[in-house]
Amino acid sequence: MPATPTDVDAVVIGGGAAGLNGALMLARSRRSVVVIDGGDPRNAPAEGVHGLLGLDGTPPAELYARGGEEVRRYGGRVVTGEVVRAAPAEPAPGGDPRFAVALADGTTLHARRLLVATGLRDVLPAVPGLAAHWGHGVVHCPYCHGWEVRDEPIGVLAVGPASVHHALLFRQLTDDLVYFTRGTDLDADTRARFAARGIRVVDTGVTEVATAEDGGIAGVRLADGRLVPRRVLAVATTLWARTEGIGDLGLPTRDLPGGMGRHFATGMAGTTDVPGVWVAGNATDPMAQVGAAAAAGALAGAHINADLAAADTDAALARSLT
Repeated sequence: MPATPTDVDAVVIGGGAAGLNGALMLARSRRSVVVIDGGDPRNAPAEGVHGLLGLDGTPPAELYARGGEEVRRYGGRVVTGEVVRAAPAEPAPGGDPRFAVALADGTTLHARRLLVATGLRDVLPAVPGLAAHWGHGVVHCPYCHGWEVRDEPIGVLAVGPASVHHALLFRQLTDDLVYFTRGTDLDADTRARFAARGIRVVDTGVTEVATAEDGGIAGVRLADGRLVPRRVLAVATTLWARTEGIGDLGLPTRDLPGGMGRHFATGMAGTTDVPGVWVAGNATDPMAQVGAAAAAGALAGAHINADLAAADTDAALARSLT
């Protein structure tokens, strides 16, 4: 296999749905593009991607492997690696942006444009035993996992106001739903609405998530020692855009409401306040499912190609006038 080029039109940081689809659009436009894939996608624990037309149930690893092959088919490169520093470099004559992307293996790539598609990290509440079941018995998205847990005894571990909406969505999937307030506020009107929908509210503190003999969830242990049997727990995670290695780009961020995390602030097609840098996928749209993230990556890739085409034309005109 030929060596990865170090001077390219675009480097894509992140090999998930957004990054790969952005790279696909660029490669099909005959742009030289390298995708840096850290190999740790957000949905790695999931058995399948759901709600994606034509590909529902596809294991995440299979989906990304197929996407990578499609990028390579058009001349793009997908390499496994870790970005340790991405930063602006000396612009080209005329001011066209340039960037240097240093990898953990010592390689440095030089790019005209960057697409940041690093995704995000889900941070779970600090409840003992909870993290062990993440992506299986512990779920966060009714659209990603709801059908698979339908009719199970489900518990919602509240983290704040967003959990009320969460509970109403999961109630659509089961008649047996318990809402553990965990010290969060629940006003009388919401309690009445929950009662009308048959949602049981537990105000006693939660001490742990108990594991069953089969390895799944047995239930939720309360501060008074009682065990509330549950097989599935729904919890709204705190969502943090992955920023490792890209701090020197100076990309603006924005806090999510209710202290639920932070994401990159972007404009149309993933544009940012940093010329030459776009962001797509969960890093800027934390609620996007795989299909939406892929679509955002495609739009950003097309926008980058258009920007490069304009820059190519400007450079050609400047040469013709000298």
